[in-house]
Amino acid sequence: MNGVTGHASRALSLVHVVRAPAPGANAEGERPPLLVLLHGVGANEHQMANIAPAFDPRFLVVSVRSPLVLGPNAFGWFHVTFTPQGPVIDAEEAEAGWALIARFVDESVSAYAADPARVYVGGFSQGAIMSLAALLTAPRKIAGAVAMSGRLLPEVLPHAAPADELRGRRVLIVHGEADEKLGIHLARWAREQLERLPLELTYRELPMAHAITDESLAVVTDWLSTSLDSA
Repeated sequence: MNGVTGHASRALSLVHVVRAPAPGANAEGERPPLLVLLHGVGANEHQMANIAPAFDPRFLVVSVRSPLVLGPNAFGWFHVTFTPQGPVIDAEEAEAGWALIARFVDESVSAYAADPARVYVGGFSQGAIMSLAALLTAPRKIAGAVAMSGRLLPEVLPHAAPADELRGRRVLIVHGEADEKLGIHLARWAREQLERLPLELTYRELPMAHAITDESLAVVTDWLSTSLDSA
């Protein structure tokens, strides 16, 4: 993988792995766009670092470890319990998590000399949940968000930024029609809520379960490259 393994430091608050932009992918002296990847509950930064080579070579890709320890090499942004009525979350942990992501974006832009106008966050499952939350609550720091097999927390909506700050921010939702963990109805509800906001929303349902597949990853990489080209 092109890049180096990074660790928590005084400057950056979260453990992370970096894939540097490819040599010559960006113009000389140009700050690279930044892509922050967030893993699912019970995983770690390597879940997303494993797919980092697939992304546009212009990106500086930072795969982040979430802060809550759930077990050996297992981390999360908030605790969640799955009930017959649906997932029940620790809302205070979730709110602290999306604030921490916004802080980490600032830290990464500074530490790696990234372009603050071209910052994207993306994640799988709980990482997708937090990507949407971070964009909605800190759109001045984030140009776009990718949600792979996630959902929109109702708890986020009261904290969403004003419409003028959200205008033009880009969102991609990719979800499996056969998702057995976060059913497709959750993605459809998220679409309904986000369509009410002045976002540029792209929504895709694919014939898959709760997973990242070659097809879904291709949708994501193409969307991100197109976003860079149209910026």
